[in-house]
Amino acid sequence: MYSDGHEVDGSWVLRVYVTDLQVERSLRVKGELHIGGVMLRLVEDLDIAIDWSDHALWWPQRNFWLTRTRSTLDQYGVAADAMLHFTPMHKTLRVQMPDLRFLDCRVDFSIKTFNAVINLCKELGIRHPEEMSFCKPLETNHLKCNLKDMPIKKKIANQKNGQLNLPADTNTFIAVGQNPKGSNGSLDQSNPFMCAPVTPNNKNISTPISSPTIQSSTWQRNNNTAFGSTGSFNANNSTMSLETLNGGLTESLTQSPTSVSPDVRSKLIKPKSLIERARMNVAWLDSSLSLMEQGVREFDTIRLRFKFYSFYDLNPKTDAVRINMIYEQAKWQLLAEEIECTEEEMLMFAALQVQINLQANMPQPNYETNDTSSPVDIDDIDAALTDLQVSLEGGCTNKESSDITQVPELGDYLRFFKPKRFTLKAFKRYWFTCRDLQLRLFKTREESNSSEPPVYVINLRGCEVTPDVNLSQGRYGIRLEIPSSDGMTEMWIRCDTEQQYGKWMAACRLAAKGRSLADSSYESEVNDIMSFLQLQRPAPAPAVNPKSLDITPEDYVAPRYSKKLKGKLVQKILEAHANVKDLSLIEAKFNYIRAWQSLPEYGISLFVVRFTGKSKDELLGIANNRLMRMDIHNGDHLKTWRYNTMKAWNVNWEVKHMMVQFEEESVVFECRSADCKVVHEFIGGYIFLSMRSKEANQTLNEEMFHKLTGGWV
Repeated sequence: MYSDGHEVDGSWVLRVYVTDLQVERSLRVKGELHIGGVMLRLVEDLDIAIDWSDHALWWPQRNFWLTRTRSTLDQYGVAADAMLHFTPMHKTLRVQMPDLRFLDCRVDFSIKTFNAVINLCKELGIRHPEEMSFCKPLETNHLKCNLKDMPIKKKIANQKNGQLNLPADTNTFIAVGQNPKGSNGSLDQSNPFMCAPVTPNNKNISTPISSPTIQSSTWQRNNNTAFGSTGSFNANNSTMSLETLNGGLTESLTQSPTSVSPDVRSKLIKPKSLIERARMNVAWLDSSLSLMEQGVREFDTIRLRFKFYSFYDLNPKTDAVRINMIYEQAKWQLLAEEIECTEEEMLMFAALQVQINLQANMPQPNYETNDTSSPVDIDDIDAALTDLQVSLEGGCTNKESSDITQVPELGDYLRFFKPKRFTLKAFKRYWFTCRDLQLRLFKTREESNSSEPPVYVINLRGCEVTPDVNLSQGRYGIRLEIPSSDGMTEMWIRCDTEQQYGKWMAACRLAAKGRSLADSSYESEVNDIMSFLQLQRPAPAPAVNPKSLDITPEDYVAPRYSKKLKGKLVQKILEAHANVKDLSLIEAKFNYIRAWQSLPEYGISLFVVRFTGKSKDELLGIANNRLMRMDIHNGDHLKTWRYNTMKAWNVNWEVKHMMVQFEEESVVFECRSADCKVVHEFIGGYIFLSMRSKEANQTLNEEMFHKLTGGWV
């Protein structure tokens, strides 16, 4: 007999706190009682006429939701010492959009973050939500300190304040002391090594996003323990509620304010080094965990940003909100100096921004749904499929020639320099030819037509191609980083004219992706490069009276250029604006995005890592089609690995080490600026995005996304 008069029948008292009413109830239950039964008995005990359909049980001590209503208390491991919360699953979240505006949104805190983003984007009218994710607002101190030391500092601070419980870890995105959970909700440590294979199953090749071939491996490392970090984030800014916007939400998000409040601007993070840029990626939430599991609570502030720089199927008619948000994210990256650009490029971006602001309140042309204008380049996989289709159909990708036996070739005199230690940069003139993804250098044009071997042969496939252009100095250079057994070999090419530069830059870019001069995109690539250069060339006189515009410099250019061009900045912006004065609103935004994508550092997410066997930290750059090992001081590419040579990427969760298997080698590293789960998710996310199809009935395969990015799903 229990003290309360109940017989000894295996039952016990379960305490449940009802957050809406701020009351606690005690229920006598047995372990075989299912979760749905617990909630039913609780509602009956409360006896209040309220709609409880959006409520669920949350277990604070274990930091997860009890959402499987048919599972029993025993199956979840709930015992008499547990305190459960009966709380709404949908809660108000303050979301900062890419244009720095805030929205008060009702978001499901009980589902995976990836699915919460999908639901929110649907409400906001943003297509392809798989490109976006939530991240926590960072403060300047997050870029200054070593994040693996922050939990210790936070714990000491909490002890001084009398707080004994360490809050959920906000920088490794897994609650303190919690290991990855198995499918039954229990802690699964039987297989600390998880594998996410890359190779698609050929049997499902017709499926737009097909399941990968499951390959399991075993990999163990026993050094270097895991680390984490904790931080708290507060924001007190004006917001708008989705409810107050009514039916005009989509329309209101297609245009953004021309300026932001000083309070919002003061919270804008401005990294001053590559290391600080890398530390910014610690903020991304884990797509496989719910918001509550990652320490996010009601009325907290979360940023919604484009995480993956692989923008798919941009359409002016259906993607007005998405295009505007991509433009805004690009703009604030440039203004915060998260990405480098030259003075001419900065003035070009400012000029496009002026045109966008001028066109914002003017009537715009209608766009059909089949409009094909898009700033997105065809990726490697699309190019391979195009080549396959051409070969099967017996066609030719070169529209200018129907002779399939004729192989296009470029030839011209250019200057070449291969850096050597302790030498000055001296360019030497050679006759260059480009054919079959190779550059061949001869001393003279005549030698190229004879049997003389070339002085140099450069294989361009898989190389890194970076522009080295300064219009004011008349410099039209191309920097090549060629893969070799010792890493990346640096070479420089100098062109004499813009026309030369456009042709050879386009040829190098396509060859790096494995596409020859016969590819149908070669001419458009040349035209894009030439247009990009033309936009940077100032007109002789402004097309708009400077006195008619109120231009605040910090709203248009990065701080270093604002200081450098002080006094003549507005004049230079308006001179550059004369080149874009005839663009419509959507064309100006497209050109802004295209120019952003043309920058050398575009789309590279950085992480500070330590490769196995190395004594110093290095940078890992993750792009939409490759991984890059980079110098931590100057960002030079030391080695590049393409995804099309990747076999699998794997994580040992016990020691937080990651191994990426390529055809030629395997690399092992630990991430020192974020949790390795973030790196894992970036790689898996880009693989997932590359599998998207152009079919009209394409549906988002959420299960596949979690399989590729989850790590322990």
